[in-house]
Amino acid sequence: MSHQYKVRNPNDIYFVTFTIVDWVDIFTRQPYKQLVIESLIYCQQHKKLEVHAYCLMTNHIHLLVSGDQPAKLADIIRDFKKHTSKQIIKLIEQENESRRNWLLFRFAYNGKYIQRIQDYKVWQDGYHGIACDRIEILRQKLEYIHDNPVRAEIVAEQEHYLYSSASSYAGLPGLMDISILDLGVM
Repeated sequence: MSHQYKVRNPNDIYFVTFTIVDWVDIFTRQPYKQLVIESLIYCQQHKKLEVHAYCLMTNHIHLLVSGDQPAKLADIIRDFKKHTSKQIIKLIEQENESRRNWLLFRFAYNGKYIQRIQDYKVWQDGYHGIACDRIEILRQKLEYIHDNPVRAEIVAEQEHYLYSSASSYAGLPGLMDISILDLGVM
């Protein structure tokens, strides 16, 4: 991971992206998506993760997040990725998954030559943390996150995408509570 993308101050708000290895479209089915949402909620409730915005796409997730002491943001991210990796593999093995063999092969192949990986590598290394230390950066990243499913032509309006915080920013209910940023008129 590049030094410029390391989280330096865990109390700042960061734009982070986690991507599945080989850009595999794992989050096309509800159980995998629900796992990510439940894991984020767990991190909010037990690890003091503040989620300000999110968007879960088919093979990656974008977040605007901040951490609180003593829980360090980098540690929360590491634990989140480790937990969801194991649970994704369990779901692949348990669910009626038509791509089971292919998915397990891809994840095993990506972990094959990495000593710290026992069986499967689900997430790419790193998380590309970018400090959002100015209001302009926060606005740009928030718009980028919420516009992701519109650019992918999944929905026409940001707030119609279920696995995003755009609905919360539009005053509608969402899948999880978030800490809405007051950025003034967008």
